[in-house]
Amino acid sequence: MSGQASQPSVALLVPCYNEAAAIGKVVADFRRLLPQARVYVYDNNSTDDTAAVAARAGAQVRTEHQQGKGNVVRRMFADVDADVYVLVDGDDTYEADAASGMIARLIAEKLDMITGTRRQVAKEAYRRGHRFGNWMLTSLVRWIFAARVGDMLSGYRVLSRRFVKSFPTQASGFGIETEMTVHALEMLMPVAEMETAYKERPPGSVSKLSTFRDGFRILFLILTLAKEERPLFFFGLIALSLALASVGLSIPIFVTYFSTGLVPRFPTLVAATLADDPRLVKFF
Repeated sequence: MSGQASQPSVALLVPCYNEAAAIGKVVADFRRLLPQARVYVYDNNSTDDTAAVAARAGAQVRTEHQQGKGNVVRRMFADVDADVYVLVDGDDTYEADAASGMIARLIAEKLDMITGTRRQVAKEAYRRGHRFGNWMLTSLVRWIFAARVGDMLSGYRVLSRRFVKSFPTQASGFGIETEMTVHALEMLMPVAEMETAYKERPPGSVSKLSTFRDGFRILFLILTLAKEERPLFFFGLIALSLALASVGLSIPIFVTYFSTGLVPRFPTLVAATLADDPRLVKFF
């Protein structure tokens, strides 16, 4: 890290879209608890007073016109120079008090990423579909990448400069958290998780995450990353699925043949043969 080891520069990065109801408190809380940090709020074409409220609270406000959280994070990572980065959503659902402990641990243990795993402290904090989707997608990443990941979709992270400046983001929306997790795993970076409180949004703040639309987008992103980063696993799984389908289709045909000497479903036999052809994998 640049400068004195005991005084690393810290940047708070807050991507925002229509968070006028919450952003003022987020900026004020983090400025109070991290007085040494420079606070950047990147407004993503908000139609309310998000930018003005953030500026009044003391943040440096910038604008990213390409819509989507991934585009905002990509711009922030490119623009801002610091030794330590705190990335948090602007909806006032994350625990600002946890930031100093996360930063201290990142520095003391020379880590590249600490994820704030969410501990729900209010019934309204998590929508049921979001909770299930997070569990399913996190479990899928754990299985594919053989990693211990507790809360892959958390928007609260503390990152090293090495992580931020080496991060080749592709996602434009909420898949950005998935990409950060997979990037750390693939680069074998030292990472950790710390439990943090997760509360409900303040009145007037509305979630921008669509349970089904964004969930399927993240699922597709995970499969794309698996194909690129774990090709043997990905294509081997497809080949195994085709082989099992072939066996399933052929069993009744062989049972009928050995019983009657006839093949009454010849098209099914052809389909079973084709399903076992490894050349079909190229279509994926």
